[in-house]
Amino acid sequence: MSRKAIILLVLLVAWLLAPNYIVTHGPYWQKVVVWAVGLVVVAAYVWKAIEVDRIKDWLRETWWFVRIIFPLLLGGVFVVGIIGAVLPPEWVKSLVGGEGLRQSFIATMFGAIMYFATMTEAPFVHTMMGLGMGKGAALALLLTGPGLSLPNWIAIARVFGIKKALVYVPTIVVIGTLVGWAAGYILD
Repeated sequence: MSRKAIILLVLLVAWLLAPNYIVTHGPYWQKVVVWAVGLVVVAAYVWKAIEVDRIKDWLRETWWFVRIIFPLLLGGVFVVGIIGAVLPPEWVKSLVGGEGLRQSFIATMFGAIMYFATMTEAPFVHTMMGLGMGKGAALALLLTGPGLSLPNWIAIARVFGIKKALVYVPTIVVIGTLVGWAAGYILD
């Protein structure tokens, strides 16, 4: 990795973390100001250190990514909002409320079967926690959702073979369940 790339990476991380560490109290607009100043610093460095053709390539890729992901994100957040409005909290509390092994297993199995579009698992888990989902179960769902889904099971079996899929899937389920269960007791 080149020196310019390392400096850019450090600037990006500092830019994204600075608002929460510099402004710990006060109105939200102060965080926005810190974020905007960081954006100017990063943009100035990129303009100075990176070739114009490379910047154009990044912007083209970024725009492609936004066009693909943004509609999925909006649709996913809309569905999560509907689920949050119609799903009775009693159901959520009875299945995944609390910090037990059963709750983490149920959340892990739900995450292992469902397919979440990119960036919709966090709003979904936040909504479920608002309805009574335990912290450990929430972590179990967040851990398993990106690594497994029913389409993922099929893809793993087709690419690596059924035997490897029969090892991979239960391994992720067990690890997600145990980590969620342990974290539930630590975070509670």
